[in-house]
Amino acid sequence: MCNCSQLGFHPTRVLNAMANAGERHGVLAKARRRPHFVSFSGVDGSGKSTQIEAAVEYLRELGPRVRVLRFWDDIAVLSRFREGASHTLFRSEKGIGTPGKPVQRRDKNVRSWPMTVARLFLYGLDAIHLAYVVGAASLREEDFVIMDRYLYDELANLNLQNSVNKAYVRMLLKLVPRPDVAFLLDADPPQARARKPEYPVEFVQSNRESYLALAALARNIEIVEPLSVQQVREVIRRKMSATFSELMAEPRPTPSFT
Repeated sequence: MCNCSQLGFHPTRVLNAMANAGERHGVLAKARRRPHFVSFSGVDGSGKSTQIEAAVEYLRELGPRVRVLRFWDDIAVLSRFREGASHTLFRSEKGIGTPGKPVQRRDKNVRSWPMTVARLFLYGLDAIHLAYVVGAASLREEDFVIMDRYLYDELANLNLQNSVNKAYVRMLLKLVPRPDVAFLLDADPPQARARKPEYPVEFVQSNRESYLALAALARNIEIVEPLSVQQVREVIRRKMSATFSELMAEPRPTPSFT
């Protein structure tokens, strides 16, 4: 019988090489896949920034590479023009409202029919750009992309009792990729307005109702009840752990054939 080792052929080395090649292929395939997308939405003052920071810290502790995309900065089309127009046309005050320094914003709370037409057009452009950005993200090396607001936050500015608006919203929901997890941080309107005083409490209330109506249309939005900061953090972590169970799995060693 032929001695394979004398011919320079070592079966164990070949099997180990095949195993290592398979592992490298798996790693490359994982790197090429679309990152997991997690979005955070909610009325102003609902605590999105706080919970996004906590979620990013939680994920990075587990090892994945995480990137945060902010809808207004990274997705919205003509964002500077739109912001400037709100200041010029509607005399909207600049800045971010704080309990010690409230501001009077006039932009998404202006609901005249010309503004609705403009929103329908701009939200369509934003949806197309969002789909492009999500597709391009698959070429990067992130494992997770956290979205600070999503298209949902724009669609909640529309009157969803209107049949035309509702049909348009359904169309855009089919166009944009669905996040793996989409959190809607619910909030008590007076408390949210107290934390971030920018819009009248009546608008915050109607905006919250629009978010809830949108969640019923989208059917993939995880509504997080208005709890304490720590309780909301735990709810988010539990949901992410259940959705991305591989995060909790121990890495498997490379098989060795000896």
